[in-house]
Parts: sequence; structure tokens; C-alpha cells
Amino acid sequence: MMMATSLLVASCNAGTGKDAESSAAGPVIGKSDIKIENGRMTPEALWAFGRIGGMSVSPDGKKVAYTVSYYSVAENKGNSEVYVMNADGSENRRITETPFSESNVAWIKGGSKIAFLCAEGGSSQLWEMNPDGTGRKRLSNYEKDIEGFAFSPDETKVLFISQVKTVKSTAEKYPDLDKTTGRVITDLMYKHWDEWVTTAPHPFVADFDGERVTNPVDIMEGELFESPMKPFGGIEQLAWNTTSDKVAYTSRKKTGKAYSLSTNSDIYVYDLKTKQTVNMTEGIMGYDTNPTYSPDGKSIAWLSMERDGYESDQNRLMVMDLATGEKRFVSKAFDSNVDSYCWSADCSKLYFTGVWHGESHVYQIDLANGDQITPLTEGMYDYGSVALLAGDKLIAQRHSMSMADEIYTIDLAAGNAVAQLTFENKHLYDQLEMGKVEERWMTTTDGKQMLTWVIYPPHFDPSKKYPTLLFCEGGPQSPVSQFWSYRWNFQIMAANDYIVVAPNRRGLPGFGMEWNEAVSGDYGGQCMRDYFTAIDEMAKELYVDKDRLGCVGASFGGFSVYWLAGHHDKRFKAFIAHDGIFNMEMQYLETEEMWFANWDMGGAYWEKDNAVARRTFANSPHRFVDKWDTPILCIHGEKDYRILANQGMAAFNAAVLRGVPAELLIYPDENHWVLKPQNAILWQRTFFEWLDKWLKK
Repeated sequence: MMMATSLLVASCNAGTGKDAESSAAGPVIGKSDIKIENGRMTPEALWAFGRIGGMSVSPDGKKVAYTVSYYSVAENKGNSEVYVMNADGSENRRITETPFSESNVAWIKGGSKIAFLCAEGGSSQLWEMNPDGTGRKRLSNYEKDIEGFAFSPDETKVLFISQVKTVKSTAEKYPDLDKTTGRVITDLMYKHWDEWVTTAPHPFVADFDGERVTNPVDIMEGELFESPMKPFGGIEQLAWNTTSDKVAYTSRKKTGKAYSLSTNSDIYVYDLKTKQTVNMTEGIMGYDTNPTYSPDGKSIAWLSMERDGYESDQNRLMVMDLATGEKRFVSKAFDSNVDSYCWSADCSKLYFTGVWHGESHVYQIDLANGDQITPLTEGMYDYGSVALLAGDKLIAQRHSMSMADEIYTIDLAAGNAVAQLTFENKHLYDQLEMGKVEERWMTTTDGKQMLTWVIYPPHFDPSKKYPTLLFCEGGPQSPVSQFWSYRWNFQIMAANDYIVVAPNRRGLPGFGMEWNEAVSGDYGGQCMRDYFTAIDEMAKELYVDKDRLGCVGASFGGFSVYWLAGHHDKRFKAFIAHDGIFNMEMQYLETEEMWFANWDMGGAYWEKDNAVARRTFANSPHRFVDKWDTPILCIHGEKDYRILANQGMAAFNAAVLRGVPAELLIYPDENHWVLKPQNAILWQRTFFEWLDKWLKK
């Protein structure tokens, strides 16, 4: 139920996502010195990990600045700090130690300064400091928070993001009711993901004289539309041209019902001299996002989806010749999605990351040779971002099911040799025993081959029998690749002596578009049979205790759990559903992004002549509660406006009324994720207490 996201990397385009709550002030939170007993991952150990964030390469390619976020469970807060290292990973040092969460680092002034965002003083503003952390200086004094920024190539201007008000409050309409909390709603999209929509992000351009940011101008002034696009868009959705006189930005110029029904965003270019705006992608009906000009200024690249209303359409890498207007689909030979990308220095190539067969790797597109695509990396990893370092080197972030993000280089001149630069969590890995991750291919009920990841407990003994968990992926079209999660972490499940079975069932990217699209309009169909294939095949192994099988998942994975609870034929002994859809008819009317519901459900439940919609709603999990016979834990956040919390509460109530053992974990202050440290620890403890109760008796 969500769009895929990646980390933001300077000089490259990648989506941004929400992370755990950060503090604007309070104690300085740094690297944890936690001692881990027995070499087993625990919730506390998981939250002791430093989380590498955005990074930026100095203009000469010799240094890298990056951020790391740390969390305190006791304080229930997070904080991010800045590190600087040489491009070979040497002389890596932390240059900030404050409680103010420095973020969004970028090199300016020829590499003599690092610009960053910081809330020191009460609001998020633009600052600079020396590469050793000294000489901190505030550059902006804007009246609202600055949420992202990019200096123009000549550094005479700065592009930044800030919220503008789009809805008048009830108290403004009735000044004598200044304490009222009621909202009068007149159109759709009044809520989105986890907020009541009253503002929209806009791009501003301000002057910069080397000392101060002044004279900000809203280049979308008077418009109610958003740029970048909520909820995940950041500065990667905006870009300067090479001559510092134009700004490309991403916007879906719709509001209300029209916004709720369409994914048609476009790339617009604003001319600072003429004050005119041109739509560069008019006629392309799906998402167009993340523009980047080529270093020579002759072309612009961006990510594009073809079909309106389909948020999981193929994410294509496009290039436009600015002189002729010719558009090319340059990633056509890659039958999957492009997630992040960057230009080569000579503009002859593009580098991108994309998922294929459960792994996300770095690829090269040779623009001068028929857009030929060549893989540059391999192995059981996910590369979450890529940027140009210097010469024939790329810099990227990489993770796997067994390791959180670290920074690596890829030396193209040395046969694409990969070298690790950061070792942020080495002190934790040295204390942990990770379970083996295995790739298996299984034959599905319709004769197709399906990749399934199997994660084994540390010190796995094949002569023993282990309780086993089927993991159901969300999205529904998010890959089960080599991802590392701080909640759905397979290694912590394995550390609790569970075998984890994670299939790339029908409807996931990385296996061609036909496989990817097979879930839409068929929620109760082949994708569910694929789940049964995965768990039934694993249950044949002598070390899998087929009498102690569990099933867990979130979002579409939560829907899957609720659906499987009514169809599993006593395979499972315990279920856990997080933020799942229980009643499809209510979900159709409760969710906010109607394009998603219309595409994936096939239409509204009242469309009696719509065969796809009839099939969807006939497979609503609530229709099969009479067959529920297995203990179930329901988890939900009340700030989840994508799948409302009443779905989880209704499922829990149904189980109790049916006499099925059930438990409900409800969070008044969490959204579609669990972001606060103590809430996350409670999630893990409740998760394993439930599984242990029913699978380890």
C-alpha cells in the first residue's frame, strides 16, 4: 500500500521516506555501546544501530559528508549527526555533536563549507560549517521551516522547500470560535497518509550572497498544488539547470477529488528570467518525477510512469534532448523499475539502481551505444542509491537482510571492484550471530518459478525441528529483495529461533511486468496460491515443524494474513496482521488515494456489472470470518489514514466474537509505520510474545 522509497543522495535522484521521530532539542544522542548477550539480535540491539542517511561528495571528489541517525529508547527520541571522511574511507570523523539533528548535507563554496539543515533556534533553517565542524553559521531566517534545499551551480541562489497554507481553518472563518477543533470538509484529499491536509510544499528561490539567504520567492505562488509531492517527495523532485536560471520541479497540478483519482504528475520548468513555466512532460499520463539536468546542460532525465492511476506502473528512466524536444525511454531493456539514477561526468552514460530477482543492483546505460544496459554489481545485496564520486568511481549505499546501510565505492576502471568505506555498526555485528540467508526457486501452482528467501536461525541444526513463519509482503507491489528493516527484520525473527519464509509472490517487481501486474484486481487469486506454495514446500523439510507454522505481514501483507486466516485449512497455528485491510468495501471508501483503490480493486463495490470489482470485493477477508479458527494478533496505528485503524479493531472484534484467541495492539500516535523508539520496542516484544505463546508451547 505504499510507493517504494530510497535514500536521498547528492547529485543523484532517489525518493525520501519517513523515519523515526527526531528531536529538535534535548540530550545529545550518539553511537550506542550496548553489550549484546548470547550473540542474538534483540529489539534493543536493533535500535542501537546507527542509521546512515543522506550523503554528499565534495566538488573535487576527495571527501564525502554524510549523516547518521541515532536513537535513545530511554528518551524516546532520535538525533542525526554529520560525518566527513576521505573518499577512500580513511580519516572518518564525526564533526557535529549537538541535540539539533543536522541533516541534508551539501558541499558549497568549492568544498570549503558544508551546508546543512538544523533546527537550532526553534525552526529548521539553512546553516553552514567548516568540514571539521567549526564555524557554524546560520544562513537563512525564513519565517517557516525549510525542508530541503539545493544551491544553484553558480551559488548565487538557493532553491528550498517550505509549506504554504492551502486551507483556511474553522477558527479563521469564525473568529469567535478560536478554540474549536472541528473541520468542515468540502472535497476529497482532506487527509493523506498521516495528516489532515492544510498545507502544501512549494519550491522557493532565494538570493545568496555568500553570507545570507534573502528575498525568497515562491515559484508556484497562488497555486494550491504541491511540489514536491507528498508524502515521500523531497529535494530530489526539484533540480537546477546548469546555467542557474531555470528550475525543474515535479508537481501534480490537481486538488481534491481530481487529485484523489489521478497519478498524473509532470515535470515543469520555471524560467527565473521570464517568470514563465513550461510543462516538459505533457501527454505522459502517469507519474513523472525526479528531474536531473545532464552536466553539459543539453538534456534532462527523469523517472516516468506511463499510465494514469497506476502507482506501481513501470518506473522508466527517460531522457529529453532540450534542443529538439525528443524523448527517449532509455531503460527499456530493463524489464523492471528504475529506483535512483545519476549522470556520468561526460553525459555518455547513466547509472541507476533497480531490483531484479530479489536483489537491487547498480546498472549502466550506454547512451551512445543504443542504450545498452550492463550490470555493474552482483551478490545478495540491495543498492539503495548511486552517485558519481570522481573519475571512474561511483559511490553508493548498500544493505542486505544481514546488514544495515553502509557506504561503498564501485571502481569502474578496476572491473567494478566494490570497496566498503563506512563501518558504522561493526561494533554490533562483531557481537551478533546472523542467520544464513538462502535463495530458493519453487514451482507455483501454475507452473511458474518463484524466488523465495529462507532465513535460518543462528547455529541452525538441521536435525532439529523449528517453528516457521510465512512472511507476507506489503505494497502490494513492493519487492521482497535484500532489504533491511528496523521492524520487519528477518534476522531478529531468526534470532528468536524461527525459520522465515519470504516468497516473491505474484505482484512483486523484479520478475518482469507481467509478474508484477498479476496482483491488481486479483487479491484473493494467484498471489495467495503462491503463499501456499512457499509454506507447503518448506513444510516438506524435516527441520520445519509443520505443526508450528505462523503467518505474519503488514499493509497488503496484513490483508494477506486476514485472508489466509479464512482459507488456510489449518496450516497455521498463529497469525499477526499489522495495518491490514479487513473489510474491502469500507477500505474503498475510507482510503484517500482513490487512484490506488480504483486500479487495484478494479472499481467501486457498487459497480455490479464490473467483473473485476465483483471478484475483489467477494474476496474481502471479513466475508470469511466464519472460517477463522486460529489465534490472531491485530496491530494498527490510529494515525494511519491509508488503512484506517477501525480495520484492525474490526478484525480483533470479529475474532473475539467468534471465540478465536485474539489480541489488539493499538497506537494512538503512530501511522502506517511504527516510528517512535519505545513504541517500536513494544511492537517487537508483543510480536514475539504472541508467536512464542502459540508456536513454542
